[in-house]
Amino acid sequence: MTPLVETFFDSASSTFSYVVYSGIGSACAVIDPVLGYKANAGKTNTEAADKIVAFIAQMQLKVEWILETHIHADHLSAAIYIKRHLGGCIAVSKQVTQVVHTFSTLFNVVEPDDELVAHFDYLFDQDETFTIGSIHCKALSSPGHTPADIAYLVGDKMIFVGDTLFMPDVGTARCDFPGGSAAKLYASIRRILAYPDETQLMMCHDYPVTRSDQSVTTVAEQRQHNIHINDSVDEQAFIDARTQRDKTLDSPQLLFPSVQVNIKAGAFPRAENNGVQYLKIPLNYL
Repeated sequence: MTPLVETFFDSASSTFSYVVYSGIGSACAVIDPVLGYKANAGKTNTEAADKIVAFIAQMQLKVEWILETHIHADHLSAAIYIKRHLGGCIAVSKQVTQVVHTFSTLFNVVEPDDELVAHFDYLFDQDETFTIGSIHCKALSSPGHTPADIAYLVGDKMIFVGDTLFMPDVGTARCDFPGGSAAKLYASIRRILAYPDETQLMMCHDYPVTRSDQSVTTVAEQRQHNIHINDSVDEQAFIDARTQRDKTLDSPQLLFPSVQVNIKAGAFPRAENNGVQYLKIPLNYL
């Protein structure tokens, strides 16, 4: 069965979220939902997530999965919000435990790591198969950007790549977050690009300069035209270029708010004794 995909774009974070389904009344999966956040006011909003909720209600879909491609550092996850309204199983790579430990230590989180990880309902093993209703899928381990990145093969001609790849004229994801590795990213991307040329690659972000935002490319387009990792670029050249480029990049604007929330699948920190919830910013850390 050919999967159907509804695409949602959050312009504030340049993030694409998706609903994958097979028809009216079918099971569905939500991929990388966004919770809005205004850093200057410390306020969250559900505008982007509510569009997803409305579409699912309109199509009478049943949420089976809420799939995260990784612990995002540029937006807050709406996974918990979606689950509270529509149900579903929040899932991510089993390697998320490493990322949770790194950032729970940084933020001196009170809860133990296993309690944080428990906010995710399911942790995928490397290359584990699963279904969205009758659609066969595979969780492709894709480390490099972070240790816990995962891409989702849906059907046999569509891969949701997370932050491993961007559109060909934008390139690839940074690898300078804790546990990141340009060598591992190269291997992960080469594995994805070994799929047939016509395989659709669904982006998590797009950062165009002169064109409009785009969410879909193909294996063939990436192999021919990706500015960082086309077929003429070998492993060492990629590692060298990626490492040098990462040294020039500033931290994502929402790095600290995003990671604190996303290591708990989108749950907010516990309220303190005055009833207020707080996000921490480590000073002079980066």
